[in-house]
Amino acid sequence: MSPQIFALLIFALGLGTTVTFASSHWLLAWMGLEINTLAILPLMAMSHHPRAVEASTKYFLTQATAAATLLFASTTNAWLTGQWDIQVEAHPASATLVVLALGLKLGLAPLHTWLPEVLQGLDLMTGLILSTWQKLAPFALLLQAPLQNQPLLLALGLASTFVGGWGGLNQTQLRKILAYSSIAHLGWMFIVSQFAPQLTLLALSFYIVMTSALFLTLKSNSATTLNSLSFSSMRAPLLTAMAPFVLLSLGGLPPLSGFLPKWMILMELSKQNLCMTATFAALSALLSLYFYLRITYALTLTISPNGLSGVTLWRFHPTNLSAPLAVATASSVALLPLGPTLWSLML
Repeated sequence: MSPQIFALLIFALGLGTTVTFASSHWLLAWMGLEINTLAILPLMAMSHHPRAVEASTKYFLTQATAAATLLFASTTNAWLTGQWDIQVEAHPASATLVVLALGLKLGLAPLHTWLPEVLQGLDLMTGLILSTWQKLAPFALLLQAPLQNQPLLLALGLASTFVGGWGGLNQTQLRKILAYSSIAHLGWMFIVSQFAPQLTLLALSFYIVMTSALFLTLKSNSATTLNSLSFSSMRAPLLTAMAPFVLLSLGGLPPLSGFLPKWMILMELSKQNLCMTATFAALSALLSLYFYLRITYALTLTISPNGLSGVTLWRFHPTNLSAPLAVATASSVALLPLGPTLWSLML
């Protein structure tokens, strides 16, 4: 792909998200989502590998279905209420369809089956865009629109935390594990979205930072399966030493950064007298923690017998990801003391 076309697609990705962020009209927001979808499709199919083309096709069909549902919901709402404004309370039937459409776009359970298959067919950098940047526009709509359908949001959130943890238990492909990790984290955000939108935004920010650090780490180590992680200590010893902290931060262990959003979400659920919901979400997080520990074990306690002789791998793999990787890794590990400051800025 030529640099000019690549730059145009990256610009279109930013434009689509910005249009959705700035929109107060359902049609403009829908248009921004479509710009986003059409911009990422060439990036997904850029390698011309059959798996990438298959992933692009699955993604297009899924996003087209979600976009059609969202357009149908917004037009139905305009017909029933006479309002196109996003911030005006929607008709209950339209609000339900909007939540389901956004859940399909994001990959929430039980509408999640496309996400692991699509992410498995992509390279790690495109997968990073799909797992982080592509979540922003749907979440902007979710937080702007007064979707008063608390039982549905709680059901989707709890199902996602459970399915995200359960589905990743027996996976050996790292991109599928990251897909189920994404599903679980999105479930936490959905659970609390109607009670504390600022807390959802905080959790999304931490998720993006931690996921970026992990994707960039795997990219630097050229790792796509659990077995390939055994070469990591020879490619990048210092990076391999830091990666377990990023993984445990994703799992939500204190005193790492990922503990803060989970802790605050559990406190908010307790304030709302949803103690059973908080308990179920916390227990579901243990399932996710198991496969993070599997990756940590493969990184730190295994080494390939084939790499003990010959040239040192890390000397011949220069990378230009050092600066963003360093910032993302440090943020994933050490942001917990700044938690009160970050929370006060969002209030």
